[in-house]
Amino acid sequence: MEIQLGRGKTVRRAYGFDEIALVPGNRTLDPQLADTRWEIGGIEREIPIIASAMDGVVDVNIAAQLSQLGALGVLNLEGIQTRYDDPEPILDQIAAVGKDEFVTLMQKLYSKPIRPELIQQRIASIKAAGGIAAVSSTPAGAAKFGKAIAEAGADLMFVQATVVSTAHLSPESITPLDLADFCQEMPMPVILGNCVTYDVALNLMKAGAAGVLVGIGPGAACTSRGVLGVGVPQATAVSDCAAARDDFQRETGKYIPVIADGGIVTGGDICKCIAVGADAVMIGSPIARSQEAPGRGYHWGMATPSPVLPRGTRIKVGSTGTLKQILRGPAQLDDGTHNLLGALQTSMGTLGAKNLKEMQQVEVVVAPSLLTEGKVYQKAQQLGMGK
Repeated sequence: MEIQLGRGKTVRRAYGFDEIALVPGNRTLDPQLADTRWEIGGIEREIPIIASAMDGVVDVNIAAQLSQLGALGVLNLEGIQTRYDDPEPILDQIAAVGKDEFVTLMQKLYSKPIRPELIQQRIASIKAAGGIAAVSSTPAGAAKFGKAIAEAGADLMFVQATVVSTAHLSPESITPLDLADFCQEMPMPVILGNCVTYDVALNLMKAGAAGVLVGIGPGAACTSRGVLGVGVPQATAVSDCAAARDDFQRETGKYIPVIADGGIVTGGDICKCIAVGADAVMIGSPIARSQEAPGRGYHWGMATPSPVLPRGTRIKVGSTGTLKQILRGPAQLDDGTHNLLGALQTSMGTLGAKNLKEMQQVEVVVAPSLLTEGKVYQKAQQLGMGK
């Protein structure tokens, strides 16, 4: 539906996850029968959850543990882990600095050069611990360090930027990364992002992406929407990009998973992501809250230390439980942030969805009052959904 914003501009209404709800159908099933498996780059996972490539979320230890728990973690190859032999004192500094000095400290810490040998060392450490070595870099970093990443034997490569496209214009002195060539040349599957529109998602798939990341600015620590004014609410963005996936499959026979990235905090958010078309989700702050996370109870975005225009901040998320409790339970909190797999399975059972493809077909309604209706006591007492 088009809306007349003013005489000179017609706009389209877009929806976030807080504005929609999932509708039960004619059948239900036991949650134990809900099949949550999905596949990316030929790798099958039981849990459709990827931990974000952020320094407060994933290190070598977390990447290995997530693999063992049935999920996936992505290591940021342009962060603390590849700039310092021992990242621990650096992470201590980030956790201890005051709010006013935070951005300056981050810019200083992240100005230290990235070392190719540390890239290879971190990848080797993940694989030695029995983990899936999924790593992330910006397009510029991918062009610079692609050879080192390939030689180290990474299993999955994520090429990420605030916005990525196949039609990038650069000054004459800069040669932009050719995404199609990069996908073809790298020995492992390459996942591209981020995007929020049908056309860009389709072009990334045509370029050879093994997966597409969807989301601009909804992350808990991200301020891109405030700084740049750019973004599309996630429910609409995921639905549009999922349509591109389905059309691409009809044209080519290839199925390219769509991953909702950002703005996902609770099990309910994950369920809604799948219902509007996602194959999996990428989450940061929920994993940053684990006792094992490297952020010491803090979480910050990949663009936070930008030397020219920081687009992110450090938020305190605390430590609420182990990584296993957050992913697989048992839950110790009543707000939907523990046992994310159990929440998805129970929702699928309630909706009668046997697998993720059936979950993508459930009825969705616009429901702006979903999270507030009847919750006056929870809100007043800061309990459950009122926290």
